[in-house]
Amino acid sequence: MQEEHPFAKYLRILGKGKTGTRSLSEAEAYDAMTMILRSEVEDVQLGAFLMLLRVKEESHEELAGFVKAVRDSISAPAIAVDLDWASYAGKRRQLPWYLLAALALADSGLKVFMHGAAGHTAERIYSETVLNMIGETTASDWTSVKDKLAKCNFAYLPLSQFSPALQRMIDLRQQFGLRSPVHTLSRLLNPLSADYSLQSIFHPAYAESHQQAAALLGQPHAAVFKGEAGEVERKPEAVCRVKMVHHDQLTDAEWPKLLDGRQEKLVSLDINNLISVWRGESDDQYGHLAIQGTIAIAIQLRAPELTHNVCLERAEQIWQNRNPSRLSPR
Repeated sequence: MQEEHPFAKYLRILGKGKTGTRSLSEAEAYDAMTMILRSEVEDVQLGAFLMLLRVKEESHEELAGFVKAVRDSISAPAIAVDLDWASYAGKRRQLPWYLLAALALADSGLKVFMHGAAGHTAERIYSETVLNMIGETTASDWTSVKDKLAKCNFAYLPLSQFSPALQRMIDLRQQFGLRSPVHTLSRLLNPLSADYSLQSIFHPAYAESHQQAAALLGQPHAAVFKGEAGEVERKPEAVCRVKMVHHDQLTDAEWPKLLDGRQEKLVSLDINNLISVWRGESDDQYGHLAIQGTIAIAIQLRAPELTHNVCLERAEQIWQNRNPSRLSPR
């Protein structure tokens, strides 16, 4: 009789039926993800594993175990960074104003490390593509990240460069027709161990899982909220509920609308408009408020004692003090 595959026990835990199924423990999740990253799992097992998790919805213990396994496989070097910024959703309705918020924070003196994955969902544009279009070339490895942070306080490294195995799993979206838990755990990676982490989700129900997983991972400070299209970008026309972690203390805050009415989907996403607004050559009310609101959340993450209004005022100052000549089209 053929011996059972070592990974089968994890599939059995997740797929044993309505009464027999349970979530993986953190240790089990760590072991399962370690096997996946070492290519010790058959493709059919990987697909079943990811979709069983998708149907069940991953627990925060599972997410913490997955993230720890990926971090151990990455072995990122020690590079000082102030703010970790996860970017895995892409945009299709509005321009990626969050990129200007991140660059303005970099101009204010913060070292911002952004990581993400591109191309996994049709009809979306991604940070990696846009940054290269506006003159902020992406990093190719950890040495390049260190150099870019030292030079201009901002660096973006594609997931494919530091975890090809995770990138492969994200790319399976085209075969599944669905996103998988990898899209969630990637946002929690914080590979350079920044004290402050910004994450965004598309479905509000995932916010609590992100918050609890960040606390379980020992993340000193983290903020997660429903952003435009799932990116770390404040939606000015919506009430914004932000869940934060501050040294094991979990908090919730509600930011009021900055703009009445619903913003219509743009017919096309003209990246030149981003450059024009950055340089002060044109104005965009929605974009301005999205930038200001996003920076304000980052400010409150770093200084939770500040009120929303004070954070918005400081965010506007950071925006006004940016370097207008930083961006140029490629």
